[in-house]
Amino acid sequence: MAHSLSSKKRIRQNARRAARNRWRMRTLRGALKTFNDTVAHGSVEDATKAFLECQSIIDRTAQRGVIHKNQASRRKSRLSARLKAKKAAKA
Repeated sequence: MAHSLSSKKRIRQNARRAARNRWRMRTLRGALKTFNDTVAHGSVEDATKAFLECQSIIDRTAQRGVIHKNQASRRKSRLSARLKAKKAAKA
């Protein structure tokens, strides 16, 4: 158990930041799930909109330091490949 005021404050700060990061990851996972469902069952236009939204959330999550920038790049690349395959299947 922390005794000093500064260590107690640090515990409070860490709890708030962890909660914020959990919220950001939950938002990211929700966007990814929405994109995957749209690619599987929706139209190409809807999938493109979901991709742009998902890409924005991934960038913001990486910018905040919740995920690494290379992980963000890899995720966007894989989503883009999935969208491209959907477009090719339609044509």
